[in-house]
Amino acid sequence: MWRFPFLLNEIMSQRTYNQLWADAQSELTQLLAAELPPEPLRPEKDRVVFFQRLAVLYVRYLQVFRDLEVAYDQVVHPQKRVVIRANLDGVIGRLLELKNEMVEKEFSEYHYMDDVLHDLKLTPEDLEIPIPQHFIGEWGKDVRERKEMVSKILQTIKISECPQLDMVKEMSHEDAVKLIQVVERARQGRLRAKLNQESKKYRNQIDRDKHPQVADMEAAAVCIQKVWKSHAQRKRTKIDREQEEILLGMVIDPKYYSTLPSETTARENEIHTRTIQQEHEEDYQKCIVAITNQLRDVEAHDISQTMKDQIRQWFFECRDATGTFPDYPEDEEGGSALIFTEKSPQQLMEEIAAKEEEEANAKPKGKEEKGKRTREEEAGLKMLPSAFLADLVVGNKMYDEKKRLQEWKEEKKEKDLTADRTLGSLCQELVDQGLLKQPHNVKMQDFLGDYSYLGTTLRQNDIEPMPSLSDVRQVLSLYAILPLGSQFVHEKAPLIKAILLAGPAGVGKKMLVHAVCQETGANLFDLSPLNTAGKYPGKSGIAMMLHMVFKVARLLQPSVIWIGDAEKMFYKKVPKEEKDLDPKRLKKDLPKALKLIKGEDRVLIIGTTNDPLSADIKGLCKMYSKIILIPRPDYGSRFILWKQLIEKHGGKLTKDLNLSSLSKISDGYTPGHIVKVIQTVITKRRILQMSKKPLTALEFVEPLAKFDPVFQEEEEALKSWYAKTPLGKKRIKAATGQDEEEASAKPVKGKDTKKKGK
Repeated sequence: MWRFPFLLNEIMSQRTYNQLWADAQSELTQLLAAELPPEPLRPEKDRVVFFQRLAVLYVRYLQVFRDLEVAYDQVVHPQKRVVIRANLDGVIGRLLELKNEMVEKEFSEYHYMDDVLHDLKLTPEDLEIPIPQHFIGEWGKDVRERKEMVSKILQTIKISECPQLDMVKEMSHEDAVKLIQVVERARQGRLRAKLNQESKKYRNQIDRDKHPQVADMEAAAVCIQKVWKSHAQRKRTKIDREQEEILLGMVIDPKYYSTLPSETTARENEIHTRTIQQEHEEDYQKCIVAITNQLRDVEAHDISQTMKDQIRQWFFECRDATGTFPDYPEDEEGGSALIFTEKSPQQLMEEIAAKEEEEANAKPKGKEEKGKRTREEEAGLKMLPSAFLADLVVGNKMYDEKKRLQEWKEEKKEKDLTADRTLGSLCQELVDQGLLKQPHNVKMQDFLGDYSYLGTTLRQNDIEPMPSLSDVRQVLSLYAILPLGSQFVHEKAPLIKAILLAGPAGVGKKMLVHAVCQETGANLFDLSPLNTAGKYPGKSGIAMMLHMVFKVARLLQPSVIWIGDAEKMFYKKVPKEEKDLDPKRLKKDLPKALKLIKGEDRVLIIGTTNDPLSADIKGLCKMYSKIILIPRPDYGSRFILWKQLIEKHGGKLTKDLNLSSLSKISDGYTPGHIVKVIQTVITKRRILQMSKKPLTALEFVEPLAKFDPVFQEEEEALKSWYAKTPLGKKRIKAATGQDEEEASAKPVKGKDTKKKGK
């Protein structure tokens, strides 16, 4: 009987998630009807109108993605989850295609959709990219074993290094003297404090002896009453003021800060639902195997004989119709599946001939064909062909007809320089060399930042806004997390092999790298110039190092290869103090290894740089197809950073702490600065004093002043550098009204003129 209420809640929750799925499918049907009309849409000449159409589609697909992700996470029926998963992967892929198209049409990695949110009655939170739960929860058995093996190796190295460091650590004479001085000063301070306390007690005792208690009892009572009444009135006034602010909506009711019992119950139900999912999935797979074996044992012989008779009859019918026996269909053409379709032999032969003719006609026919295509493209803006719409149509039919789609891929073999070595030995060597590391336990939601509310307004006034930290979080979720988390999406979505994160020190670039690894369960490889210095010397050593890293990265995919201080690899001029480190040793070989990454390899290179201006911009842009500029936080992001980080470190927010003023005076400071300041102020001792002495903004000002902020000149220099990247150049040309064809024709014309002059 005790399970009845829980089962009732489970049934009701399944109805809710089934309805959520049905609503998402209804919206998806409308989107497919809009994207695949009976007649093709005319090209749009107005770039703004065309981008608005893309933005609306992007936001609508994002809402379908959010609903399908929740439904897939909580629906327990195995066959339903197969259909939801097919549509979920298709929607993710289509979302990435739309993002890629918006970048190409607007020439910017960041887009602002304030007006779209207003029209669709959505909030900025609805634009957040959810991280699907199944990215890590549905690893196969072999993947889990490999991850556990790497974790054990990393843990073993970590444990063995700790005592060694303690034993080897030596202290210099100066450090020893400083340590003794600190201890001695602390001892003297404690002694002085004790003496002061004793002298104070002695003086108080003398004062009591000189002035005996002769005060009137009535006067004393009046004094006590006055103090108490004033204290009680201040308390009541404070409570009344808080209640009034809650009533007016100026302050959130404190009861909403605490976790409600219903929220706790909902989380427990979600965890229990995932357990039931696993049980149902195991039963479903066992039933498939049992039914398949039963069919094979009982009816395999009859089915095989029937199929052979049909194939034989097909050959005879083709001979009677054409006079000759046909060739057996190739695997690429469908194999025996063509024979069992409900078509006549003559129709099958005509279809094969028509396919061959279409393939021949599909090839470009010289300059006339190219010129014709160019004229058609110039007529207006068209949406790029999609690799996911066909899958979404199939998935939508699966929802109605309850069919299952299966796809098989053939793996390509490449030359292996370490074929005689096991994966464990390769991992052990990479860990020993410090090339394979344990990612930090941070999530993408820990990268705090507010939404940019004025982006659309500024662009309408021809002012290019700086992106907010929320925009950075969304872009990296689209470019890195979603493709790495799904094999299906990574193979068909626009392939991104390398991403460069550029921005001032302390904005959170390394944190984002570790967050990508945590959200996708990816392994972290470190090929930073300073980390590879002195390791695997010579050309053969470099080749072996890159081969081992990329081989293990493919076997343990998803994997992230991090290149810190990416500008050092493409230095214009190597500084004297770094010449011995040879930071440019991977400049030629790493781009070659990058070309070998294919759609089936969930391997991503992420570079981080604080000083991109010191690097050769051509080599840097050739290496990294996506360059994401991370700015210093704006006012909204700083307010969120101060608020949440103070609470995270044990601080309490009261009216004595003016966060607005603190956010204003910290303009130019990075999240790294803010974290260090909070750690300096909020110590264990300060936490104990917080009940009697609340935090104030003044306490954070002095430690904040010790750091140098990111000045406007540095930010402008980064923006000027970004304007020289390929995407930045396109953005400037589009802003000045130059067509891409005119812009590309100018250098050619200049080149010819230069030749004539010579």
